[in-house]
Amino acid sequence: MSNPAIELDGVVKRYGRTTALAGLSLAVGRGELVGLLGPNGAGKTTTIKLILGLARPTGGSGRVLGAPLGDRGARSRIGYLPELFRYQPWLHAREVLALHAELARIPVASRRRAVDEALDRVGLTERADDRVSGFSKGMQQRLGLGVALLGDPELILLDEPTSALDPLGRTDVRAIVRAARDRGATVILNSHLLTEVERVCDRVVILHQGRTIAAGPLDEVVAADGVRVRVTGLDDTGRAIAAAFGPAEVDGEWLTVRALSPGRIPDLVAAFVAAGGRVHGVEPSGGSLEARFIELLAEPSSDRP
Repeated sequence: MSNPAIELDGVVKRYGRTTALAGLSLAVGRGELVGLLGPNGAGKTTTIKLILGLARPTGGSGRVLGAPLGDRGARSRIGYLPELFRYQPWLHAREVLALHAELARIPVASRRRAVDEALDRVGLTERADDRVSGFSKGMQQRLGLGVALLGDPELILLDEPTSALDPLGRTDVRAIVRAARDRGATVILNSHLLTEVERVCDRVVILHQGRTIAAGPLDEVVAADGVRVRVTGLDDTGRAIAAAFGPAEVDGEWLTVRALSPGRIPDLVAAFVAAGGRVHGVEPSGGSLEARFIELLAEPSSDRP
């Protein structure tokens, strides 16, 4: 990976006798949207603190946006939404963003435009002059995202951005996060909501006991164990064709083939069509991020990839 946004090499972080990171190595490419996962105590928060320059490593090395960990110039190009945040309730939304634009040292001539763009991106333009005290949890989350997006940062760190939001609010946040990625930003999403990560992230990194135990694109980390095909016009012939590819199950118009590699799915579909069947849908079967996450944590350390 050339010129990654984040590169950690054997990073160790100790707090007294407690080891938070035990030789963590990971790389995140430019423009990626990556889910940072792990159980409580896995080292996610410490990793974010190191990336932000709020903590220094005990050992190992790392670079963020091409600069050493803790570099002030790199920090000015990072946007951050912490899990727990509160803004002064007497301030208007625009005032909150203006304050953070000043703290981020966005040039005075550009601040008004940066604030307006942030309000627009998170859907708060019409509430710009309303006080934070009147905002719902979802609107405060949008405002926090607006702060993280101020000035088009190259790297955006989001800690539980959809926690406590209703389904509509989560949908809106997913759209905002994807839009940031589409503009070229690298986005790190730290979340316990694995279904949200599945829906929005390009890649995942799973931490456990201060180390990376899995990393890669979702379809590689989450290995589906087969495929479901909705096919009509074959009757018993369809089951026989499916059985030739692996253990097969029938549920109405859906045929499931277990233990089928992704590379053989086109061959299965072609066989159905050649026999006169009509294929209406093809879905991976059995794999989920949650199931893989639990499986990885249950594996002995020596068995992990």
